[in-house]
Amino acid sequence: MKFIGIDLGWKSQPSGLCCLEWTNKQLQLLDLDRKEAIVDIFRWLDICIQPDESAIVAVDAPTLIPNATGSRLPDKLSHKHFGKYHAGCYPANQNLAFAERTVKFGLELESRGFAHAPIIEVQKLGRYQIEVFPHPAIVNLFSLERILKYKKGRLNERRLELIKLYNYILEILPTLEPSLRPLHLCSSFISEIPTTGAALKAAEDKLDSLICAYVAAHWWYWGEQRNLVLGDRTTGYIVIPKSALNIEY
Repeated sequence: MKFIGIDLGWKSQPSGLCCLEWTNKQLQLLDLDRKEAIVDIFRWLDICIQPDESAIVAVDAPTLIPNATGSRLPDKLSHKHFGKYHAGCYPANQNLAFAERTVKFGLELESRGFAHAPIIEVQKLGRYQIEVFPHPAIVNLFSLERILKYKKGRLNERRLELIKLYNYILEILPTLEPSLRPLHLCSSFISEIPTTGAALKAAEDKLDSLICAYVAAHWWYWGEQRNLVLGDRTTGYIVIPKSALNIEY
């Protein structure tokens, strides 16, 4: 079983891409990349996943947008449950500039056999797609009191926050279940966090995609037992791991 994380550029920005594989009762990083054009993302995806292989593709973008205006139900619920962590998501509706691009991306995944899976049978092989959102996932996976603010602010401040995420990934994900094989053994992983703006953004996209891929694996491994689903197939939905502290929602 493979787990794909896509930190999709909502407009024309590059997208972070990650491929994990469940093998020998452990997740192994197979590839960590970044592509700009949608066609190149799907070429990469088709190389990672053969037509007969099972996989979950976790996309950080609203691929289901049923509402013409306002916010989707999962957007509102993200603010209700995670606003205190500064982890509410950006509202999505059909009139926003990114909507056509992100919805088409989900439809293209469906055409490749990846069905939306806001409900899943635990550890059942198949081809699925889900929407995810790294900020609340990071808060819950690493038991944080607020998000890591590596998206905005001064370059040095963003870099320090991204270093925190980098270290959490290295130190904590191997201790969770499912376990991620220690990444210092993987040639595809980032060797260090860069100091320049463009390189820092590239590292950010890749680390976000790794979180997306891990959330896909966590969803497949545990289902609703240890994951929260905001919304459903009709309203749009976001899958988020529950906190290790067993917070009740």
